[in-house]
Amino acid sequence: MMINIKRQDLILSKIIQEYIDFAIPVSSKSLEEKYNFGVSPATIRNEMQRLTGLGFLFQPHTSAGRVPTDKAYRFLVDKILLKQELFEKKQDFEIKDLSDDPLKFVQSITRALATTSSSLAVSYLFDERFLWKEGWEELLQAPEFQKTSRVSDFVKFLKSFEQDIEKVSPDSNIRVYIGRETPFPKSAEFSLIISKCCFPDKEEGVISILGPKRMAYNKNIALINSLKKILENF
Repeated sequence: MMINIKRQDLILSKIIQEYIDFAIPVSSKSLEEKYNFGVSPATIRNEMQRLTGLGFLFQPHTSAGRVPTDKAYRFLVDKILLKQELFEKKQDFEIKDLSDDPLKFVQSITRALATTSSSLAVSYLFDERFLWKEGWEELLQAPEFQKTSRVSDFVKFLKSFEQDIEKVSPDSNIRVYIGRETPFPKSAEFSLIISKCCFPDKEEGVISILGPKRMAYNKNIALINSLKKILENF
């Protein structure tokens, strides 16, 4: 069932953003204190219960607030991808040490993407069969990776991605895979943003961002889009 009430849409959007920003379950009290929805606290609680029943939220513990589900993140991403203005907006980031050497060039743009997204960035050149990744330091600062098991799962997920990156076969559109949508094992807690692009000398490749499901989708999708436009000018 799709959300068809504007108020539920707004409340869900704020819950997702709060969880992305702070990585803690979101309570009705915190929403009431921070946002003016123009309704009573009881109404906010009721709407959160409805959203939970619809599968957009879950409650980790009886006394805890709510956490977005994969369905909620998909709801957010679909809204982002429908906003044409996102793709007209540029995300600025600095690419240092650009080189005429294609492999060093890939290393530089991958490093810039990782630093700006605070996630793991992976680039791949099809002809060269050259893969480069950057961003472990940024990625491991996320609270999700305080658990050793989560790091282990991510490593397995990444290894499968690297081995089968050509099988993903993305087109020039930006694709976002959330949790189990991702066609690789051990991906339940992670997301992948990926797109095919053209590097200098018209060499085809892939740029991608990998990280926890609780990633800044709006920013990261815009980053991928901006980088594609930068590459078009080389």
